Amino acid sequence: MEKEWGILKLFGKKTEPVIGLDIGSTSVRLLQLSSHGAGYRIDHFAIEPLGEGVVVEKAVKDVEAISNAITRAINASGTRAKSCAIAVSGSAVFTKTISLPSDLADADIESQVQIEANQYIPYPLDEVSLDFEVLGPSPRNADLIDILLAASKSENVESRQDAIDSAGLKAKVVDVEAFAIANAFELMRKRDRVNRGEAIAFFDIGYDVTTLLVIKSNRVIYTRDHPFGGHQLLEEIMRRYEMTAEQATFFERNEEAPDDFEDEVLEPFQLNIVHQISRALQFYASSNEYSNIGTIYLSGGIASLKGLSAMVQQELGMTTRLADPIAGMEIASTVAITALKRNATNLMIATGLALRGFD
Repeated sequence: MEKEWGILKLFGKKTEPVIGLDIGSTSVRLLQLSSHGAGYRIDHFAIEPLGEGVVVEKAVKDVEAISNAITRAINASGTRAKSCAIAVSGSAVFTKTISLPSDLADADIESQVQIEANQYIPYPLDEVSLDFEVLGPSPRNADLIDILLAASKSENVESRQDAIDSAGLKAKVVDVEAFAIANAFELMRKRDRVNRGEAIAFFDIGYDVTTLLVIKSNRVIYTRDHPFGGHQLLEEIMRRYEMTAEQATFFERNEEAPDDFEDEVLEPFQLNIVHQISRALQFYASSNEYSNIGTIYLSGGIASLKGLSAMVQQELGMTTRLADPIAGMEIASTVAITALKRNATNLMIATGLALRGFD
């Protein structure tokens, strides 16, 4: 149900094909699914690069550049769908689980949520887009229900909506990136036979920001952004080998690397990633939401670097896996399979958003 005081439409019903559209720091990723037997089929996929400075630390800086990239992705994928699901993230996004008496009527829940929002959200309500979902009985008190409150500064939502509007699309869902990852992980949890009650740490390693989120019982119980990412590797390659930004991405294209690349550049970078992951886990361990981590998943473009997951597992002594949300899915004959599989670890958000079309 959409609230008159918010437009962050997380929980409505969708009936038409919905494109999952992930607007990242370095590219736009488009994914569209359809039901196929007991699972899903990938019908349309495309990834289009974004120039430096278009999206910085999750904030949109150039709406026109994003709109142009979305248009290219639509054309490359061949989709004819006009509805999409997008996601917001970063410092302008706020989520919190609150508890209310279980005997409240629906109308009373809505008014009480607005009161609670005034208390918890660090922005004036007329500057935010907001929605909520009733999660169910509180595990801490049978007389209470837990409610997920999600809000984002309106400008954070509107800049993305302006970009997709210019590309001829309409946002049917505006989600939160952490929720989209959790949505995609539910597919992986069943496939990987992960216990639903086990706490799982997801490190989504982006270009300039890495997000740690912890999922337990299909809920995101903790999330925090950390200022490290793939740009550190690219900058070191550019400096050491005097390459352009385009040339420095040779490792993403599986091209031949300089002789000393693995020993002098790649391994030190990976060790730094391990250090940063360890530090992020220490922050989590000191939080009120702490629950013992069973498995680490790595996602994002950097996650598939040769040897990274094995190094994390060895150094931290924790089971570490690459996140591949599309493994096992059928793939339409028109989809560029090589590019799709090469970018699999970078499709968690797009997959989670595409799945919103089946809610």
